[in-house]
Amino acid sequence: MSLTLGHIVEAISGVSIPALDTRLSGAVIDSRQATPGALFVALRGEKQDGHEFVADAFERGAIAALVERRLPVDAQFVEAETIQVGEVPESWDLPLCLIVPDSLRALQQAAAFWRRQIDIRVIGITGSVGKSTTKELIADVLSQRYATVRSPGNLNNEIGLPLSLLRVSEAHERAVLEMGFYVPGEIAELCAIAKPQVGVVTNISEVHLERAGSMQAIVNGKAELVEALPPPPEGVAILNQDDERVRDFASRTQARVFYYGLSPEADLWASEVESLGLEGIRCVVHHGLESIYMRVPLLGRHSVHTVLRATAVGLVEGLTWEEIVQGLQSPQSQLRLIAVQGPHGSLILDDTYNAAPPSIIAALNLLEDLEGRKIAVLGDMLELGEFEERGHRMVGARAAEVADLLVTVGERARWIAEEARALGMREDQVVELPDSPAAVEFLSDRLAEGDVILVKGSRGMRMDQIVTALEERK
Repeated sequence: MSLTLGHIVEAISGVSIPALDTRLSGAVIDSRQATPGALFVALRGEKQDGHEFVADAFERGAIAALVERRLPVDAQFVEAETIQVGEVPESWDLPLCLIVPDSLRALQQAAAFWRRQIDIRVIGITGSVGKSTTKELIADVLSQRYATVRSPGNLNNEIGLPLSLLRVSEAHERAVLEMGFYVPGEIAELCAIAKPQVGVVTNISEVHLERAGSMQAIVNGKAELVEALPPPPEGVAILNQDDERVRDFASRTQARVFYYGLSPEADLWASEVESLGLEGIRCVVHHGLESIYMRVPLLGRHSVHTVLRATAVGLVEGLTWEEIVQGLQSPQSQLRLIAVQGPHGSLILDDTYNAAPPSIIAALNLLEDLEGRKIAVLGDMLELGEFEERGHRMVGARAAEVADLLVTVGERARWIAEEARALGMREDQVVELPDSPAAVEFLSDRLAEGDVILVKGSRGMRMDQIVTALEERK
């Protein structure tokens, strides 16, 4: 069974229309991504209104659109609320504009309807740090046996997850979906749409504390994934034994609990974890009476938890050790931290996608493992709420232990610099700068062969501009 225009109409109106059997190639909210056979969803945003781009989507090949009003475009308009059994329009012409009260709600209804039509196991992933890399590695492992679809990029919210589900076809056997969180109730809503049978929780920290309001709100929000899982044998909650908050989720789910971590108390655990620098990591993974030696091309010792999550899902889904190990070797799994050449023979560790205290400390751990003069270029971490100063000072404490030169970027990052100085870094080892252009100017003529530069900060700080500018000057 393939997704058709009839499925979309039935999901929204409740009326089955066999004549609308035109197959859809997927759904998009950006008209520039429209391809022949696509469904375009016109959403109203803060800066742009998708209704202004319906004509462009049709020109690019879209055959239908979900809209909230009539528009001056050459298409047939049908109001979803007027479709009644036995009173459907006599003819259906393409392109078709289906008028709905709320385009986003209609998209979610369509995704939930389609999820009920297809026989597939869904693996949901949430947590404060490491969701995207975990999603990619789990999908790589499952792909060794099953036809697997994954949510592209970071499409993990009330818009992105429905779009991801509408990409699923009858050929797929497993879907790996990332589930983001800002406020309580959000993940519960995503689970109501996706109906996951397996839930993976990475960790819980103060990321997005400013939006969520409190740590308890974050904990409750993340727990919504495991609370939505079905009971055994279908439902499995894969929990981080090393994170006390996540470990306690066992009492909040009816699913079977599978623990992973660095302690023999876990169902799946790792020992002898060793960083090989830019060559990846090496460890021994234990499950029951079995011990498997692994070498995986993920950077940093912290990546062992990502390996354990993907391995746990593989075991739960019945894969052999050979299949799991093969899936862990995918070079596509290293999403975030990328090593690139910088000026004068230096090496830049580009980890500018986003930042939170745990992820920066993990990146500093990798920096410590590498040879050469270690330079940490660290920007503001945003959305930490009341944890803001403490989180930056935690990073400063670790930077003082690792870095030969610390460059901070932004107003909040002053706490990183202050803490590093308080713990022994000399004045000439710590430089505070206001923004990315200033960092580029400072670093350009100071880098030398053998230097290793870690660049990391929240996306809003545009730390990626530092990497791009330094690459251009190599």
